[in-house]
Amino acid sequence: MLFPFNRSMVTLLPKNRSTLFLGCKLDLQCCNSYEYCVSCCLDPSRTKERDVLKLKVAKPVTAGTYANIFDFCMGRCRHSSASVVHENAYVSDFHHCFMVQQNLSGSTDSNYGSRLAGISVIVGRQGEPCSSTCRAKGQSCVPSRLSELNKCQILQKYMRCRSGCFPSLGPDQPAEVVDEAPTSLNPGACLYMQTDERLTCDGSHQHTRRVCPCA
Repeated sequence: MLFPFNRSMVTLLPKNRSTLFLGCKLDLQCCNSYEYCVSCCLDPSRTKERDVLKLKVAKPVTAGTYANIFDFCMGRCRHSSASVVHENAYVSDFHHCFMVQQNLSGSTDSNYGSRLAGISVIVGRQGEPCSSTCRAKGQSCVPSRLSELNKCQILQKYMRCRSGCFPSLGPDQPAEVVDEAPTSLNPGACLYMQTDERLTCDGSHQHTRRVCPCA
């Protein structure tokens, strides 16, 4: 469905990222309606066109890139599994998000290998917490190293992430949604936690497989 949109609206958006404006929480880059999300996304101070045009529309190597920033915003503001909990409810009213698909907890760097020295990175079974995954290998989960795995770049190294990689909220993360999961959960998507402090070895979800730091 088409909606009325005035491109001049983006010039009126406040620069304070913590401001609630036009139905959007700008610090979270999420809005309570699709129309407002697209409007906020088009603000050049929040979404850089040079970054957006490099992104693939989908995970496969054959997928193309976005033609323009408007196409990106139209697609990004639609729902993803990151906005849904318990398969049929939204995490919050602000479930249309326009953040560029990347890991807010940081990207990989040259110190990645040294920080995981002595750690066995193991992908668990569906619905299994990391504490059990590591125990099955005669090891223990190392909670202080979960943050090193809580990155899209790392998830894509150990998992397929065929449906993309998205920020989410859940004690089972970082993880990948299994292919057999309900469509509403975005099967094949990798999920990372936006707040490292909430990561735990004991979380699990019946429709995900975790990546675990064991030692």
